[in-house]
Amino acid sequence: MPDSDPSLQEIADMADRAYAEIPRNLARHADAVMIRVLDLPDAQTCREMELDSPFDLLGLYHGIHLAEKSAFDMPQSPDIVYLYRLPILEEWREVGGDLECLVREVLLHEIGHHFGFSDEAMERICAEARRAS
Repeated sequence: MPDSDPSLQEIADMADRAYAEIPRNLARHADAVMIRVLDLPDAQTCREMELDSPFDLLGLYHGIHLAEKSAFDMPQSPDIVYLYRLPILEEWREVGGDLECLVREVLLHEIGHHFGFSDEAMERICAEARRAS
C-alpha cells in the first residue's frame, strides 16, 4: 500500500479510466452523467439514506434513471454519480485487493442505477464480473 492515501483527484482519475473502459454503445447513454468524488456523503444524504455512519456509503447515483426519462420532460439537475473517497479507502483497507478495481466496481454499480438496475441486480452483475476475471 502507498505511504499516503490517494487524493480526491487520484480517485477521480481512477474513475475516469474505469469509465473509459465501458463499451461505447453503453457509455453513450451515460455521457451526460457527471462523476464527482467527495470525501464523505453530506449530512442530508446520510439522513435521507438512514446511514448509521457516512462510511456506510461508497457511492451514490443521484438522478432519474433512463427508463423513467422522457424527451418531453423539463430538464432537471444533471445526473451525478458520487464516489466517496474515505469509505472507499476504508473498504479497500479492510478487504484488500486492487484499489483501482474497487473504484471501477463502485462506479459501474452506480452507473448501473442510471440504466435502471436495482442494487440487487448490480450486486449479481458485479459478482459475475468478479468470477469471470
